[in-house]
Amino acid sequence: MKFSNKWLKFYRHLACVLITLLFMAHIAHWLHIPTLQRMENILYDLRLSATVANTVDPRIVIIDIDEESLAKEGRWPWRRDKLAYLVDMMFDYYNVKLLGFDVVFSEPDTSGGVELLEKLAAGPLQKDAEFLWTLETVRPKLSYDDVFAKSLENRPVVLGYFASHRTEKTPEVGMLPAPLAAADEYPFSPLLFEEKSYTANLPKLQAAAMSGGFFNNPNVDEDGVYRRLPLLINYKNQVYEALSLALYRTLLGKPEVKFITGNGYGKDNIDSQLEGLDIEGFQIPVDQSSTLLVPYRGRQGSFPYVSATDVLNGVVDVEKLKDKIVIIGTSAAGLLDLRVTPVQNIYPGVEVHANILSGLLDQTIKSRPSNILGAELAELLFICLIAVLVFPRLPVFLSAIVFSALLVGGIAFNFYCWTAWNIDTMLATPITLLTLLYGIQIFFGFFFESRKKKQMGNMFGQYIPPELVEQMSQSDEEFSLKGESREMTVLFSDVRGFTTISEGMEPQELCELINDILTPVTHVIHESKGTIDKYIGDAIMAFWGAPMHNPQHAGYAVKAGLAILQALTAIQQDFKAKGWPEIDIGIGINTGKMSVGNMGSQFRIAYTVMGDAVNLGSRLEGLTKQYGVKMIVSESTLQAAPEFIYRELDKVRVKGKHKPIAIYEPLGVTADISPEQLQTLNLLNQGLRDYRQQQWASAQLIFGQLAEQHPHDKLYPIYLDRIAYYLESPPENDWDGAFTHTSK
Repeated sequence: MKFSNKWLKFYRHLACVLITLLFMAHIAHWLHIPTLQRMENILYDLRLSATVANTVDPRIVIIDIDEESLAKEGRWPWRRDKLAYLVDMMFDYYNVKLLGFDVVFSEPDTSGGVELLEKLAAGPLQKDAEFLWTLETVRPKLSYDDVFAKSLENRPVVLGYFASHRTEKTPEVGMLPAPLAAADEYPFSPLLFEEKSYTANLPKLQAAAMSGGFFNNPNVDEDGVYRRLPLLINYKNQVYEALSLALYRTLLGKPEVKFITGNGYGKDNIDSQLEGLDIEGFQIPVDQSSTLLVPYRGRQGSFPYVSATDVLNGVVDVEKLKDKIVIIGTSAAGLLDLRVTPVQNIYPGVEVHANILSGLLDQTIKSRPSNILGAELAELLFICLIAVLVFPRLPVFLSAIVFSALLVGGIAFNFYCWTAWNIDTMLATPITLLTLLYGIQIFFGFFFESRKKKQMGNMFGQYIPPELVEQMSQSDEEFSLKGESREMTVLFSDVRGFTTISEGMEPQELCELINDILTPVTHVIHESKGTIDKYIGDAIMAFWGAPMHNPQHAGYAVKAGLAILQALTAIQQDFKAKGWPEIDIGIGINTGKMSVGNMGSQFRIAYTVMGDAVNLGSRLEGLTKQYGVKMIVSESTLQAAPEFIYRELDKVRVKGKHKPIAIYEPLGVTADISPEQLQTLNLLNQGLRDYRQQQWASAQLIFGQLAEQHPHDKLYPIYLDRIAYYLESPPENDWDGAFTHTSK
């Protein structure tokens, strides 16, 4: 049976990629996801409300046609002679610097009765010389539009008008101010908002004013909130400016507007797109449709308000208006100029223009640079890569920490861009994507990883420790019980003289003894990431490198062997306390190519290893008794685990093998070896070299010295006996220094 999580991983990754592509299409404006846009708007409003200055800008004053003014001066519209008087008061008495109108005067004022008098002059009274003379005398005073126009002449006055984008046929009323430029001269103009008609001021009024600008907003967000407003529109291939921009330019003496454009847009990357406006070196950041983000200072009242009736009656302190920029507008509910904004649900439209003008003066306009899209797409791609490559490899707790760190970090960086660089980047889209992709990982992890873990436990739980099963369930590696060849390390451990020990014990006591030996040894093997192959009476067979690949399999096996010998001390003390006989253990370890998998018959099958390398490991365990050591490893294990210090024991031919192999006894890691032990090892190595070069006298001297220093070490007498034998019966000329063992 082969467990494969391939398709589950594929569907997980596919879900992450598809959702990411949807989100990328949304921010690239190839696809509109209303929920995401609403979330972006909400977070935009929260950031704006949290960072507004909440201060009053005294440079700009709003003359408010409020409820009090309507009550005292009469309903709107007022007679134009009254408005002329208001303008005269502004400039002659209060000495304002600049005056703007957030109202439009599109219809003539007939309240003076001039039309009626002219009808009489053309009819019944056409021969009345005194009447005709009187008419000519009072006409200038009763033609209120002329009076109003005269008050505007030669004064820095900017009139507002309304542009309409409705497609149905609507009349063009009044006269537009002079355009900024001819639209057909600029390739970006098709991206501007194209208006279909307008309601502007009377020609005589607009001609008398210094400038004019549209005050409506053709770019209100879909939720009806005024977050952004275009500074330019395109009407019949002419570019016109907004009221706030017209006020700003008029204040500076009507300088030229330079259009900042960028190339490389469009399907073929050859189109030009508007990126900003340059006015005397100050660059106003706008998008391709000339829209800028309204720089709100705070809630209503961010600018001084003065009631229009108080100005008409001259009761306002002169210093309050002197050298100020004045915008005439209305906060009266009945005049329908109240807007919904991010900072307040009911907000006078005139203050929207005041905020833009204030931002232009302070040069604090927030922007969405044209190249921000690339950064946002890269951010979404990064989130997708994290979800696909990182989250599946982390435990649940650690993945939650990474998710939280990414979430907090993303919000913090977005807020930093907003406050430090005045850059507006998308926030809801990346954090929503991160949350969704993390949720997908949790979903798959909960419903499918538990299934994988269960199957891993069913397959391997009886062979390997639960910790390794847990690690395998979180790994991307495919695991199988099918036979395969691998480079692995095998360990054999056997209790010496167990037959003699068992003869004097009752069956129940013998079982307890075996359990007390095998349990701590098994625990050590599990801690070292080993797989238990089988228990053979008092012996244990284990291997490393399967079912999970482990490049350090030899090192883990040697470490386990040394740990078993340390555990033996505690086992012996426990046995002594119980009155049981003392035991000893022999361990053999070999590294090499082995066949691993489920092997057996249709009646019984086991996950095991086989091969010559396995057999050699068993032979090495058997040699421990002959050399008087507790653990022997092969030369291949030494080469695969060089982090340990080894004592070379011999070069041997084991039963069934013709090629000699070097065998070693692991002593421990370098830090555990004393200088005396290192000195002994150097002397032993010299003795082995002399022995293999048949320098019997010097070899005999060295091994005799070692045997005298270490009287309980069985290795040195072995070589002294061999040397004595070879002195009497020299070996063949082709002797390679190896000793042949004929028993297992």
